[in-house]
Amino acid sequence: MGSPNTITIDGSAGEGGGQILRTALSLSLVTGTPFRIERIRAARKKPGLLRQHLTAVGAAAELGRATVDGAALGSASLSFAPRKVRPGEYRFAVGTAGSTTLVFQTVLPALMTAGGPSRLTLEGGTHNPWAPPFDFLDKAFLPIIRRMGPQVEVTLSRHGFYPAGGGQFTVGIKPAAALGRIDLLQRGQLVRCSARAVVSRLPLAIARREIKTVQDHLGLADDCVAAETVDSHGPGNCVTIEIQSEKITELFAGFGQKGVPAEKVAAGVAEEARQYLAAGVPVGQHLADQLLIPMVLAGGGSFRTLAPSNHTKTNLEVLRQFVDVEIRTEQLSPEVWQITLQGAAGDPGLGTG
Repeated sequence: MGSPNTITIDGSAGEGGGQILRTALSLSLVTGTPFRIERIRAARKKPGLLRQHLTAVGAAAELGRATVDGAALGSASLSFAPRKVRPGEYRFAVGTAGSTTLVFQTVLPALMTAGGPSRLTLEGGTHNPWAPPFDFLDKAFLPIIRRMGPQVEVTLSRHGFYPAGGGQFTVGIKPAAALGRIDLLQRGQLVRCSARAVVSRLPLAIARREIKTVQDHLGLADDCVAAETVDSHGPGNCVTIEIQSEKITELFAGFGQKGVPAEKVAAGVAEEARQYLAAGVPVGQHLADQLLIPMVLAGGGSFRTLAPSNHTKTNLEVLRQFVDVEIRTEQLSPEVWQITLQGAAGDPGLGTG
């Protein structure tokens, strides 16, 4: 367990976004350490807490029966002091197209090491340009979590695109008493590369144009692509590229925007996938960011990735404030970096159970 002393965090440091708050909430729950965060999102166009941040705070507070001060729209500071995490059945609604996947990732570390199973229902945005889409959780992130011990299953009931939202997914979590260390240093042989474009309340031709663009960029066969219509509360479009290798699956996503041609959306996703393939690393930039807390919970881990993003660098700094962890970031070649996390000697990892 962490020190009872309250940690003070500068919410404008590094990347300076909501991820600092979400990481602090996750680590506070699993360590029992209270914190105060100031200057929340100070440099953003709309600084302070937005609705999706408040949903994450409320979810973390409910799980940890926490004492919270400052949880209001636009608030620039917040204090959070948790007690023991309580597994169970919960429903969290963002109320807008704010990301449900980010709320889920805030509470998952505590629940996957808690003293019993949990079931979550999350409502709001499931496919949001500023957050990992549901598909990323399902195909890339959670398979790694399951390899570490916890069994986490997700089911998408309804897509929720920005700005209408209205999506929903459910989660079943069977925790592990301790997480197993994982090292992701090799990708292995490429097994399959596929692409899928979906639209809701928009012409299917948009998805077909995106698929054609991805095929032109990556040379995918017709049986490796799909253009589909899905149902949601409002119009939306998402294109994903799934890269299955022997040791890991990665997923890259792009979202349609008003005034942006479908071809440009798809070309951006294809370029991200191409850079990942060319580097030969197992872990992409977004997945790298999501693996840090699970690896700390396991007492250590390592992975090879592309140049660390600002999100990743900021998350590492927040980690250092909550836990005694050695972090090594090494550049192995112009495109390849290795991040290694190691807990204090004899520390088997953190947990809430």
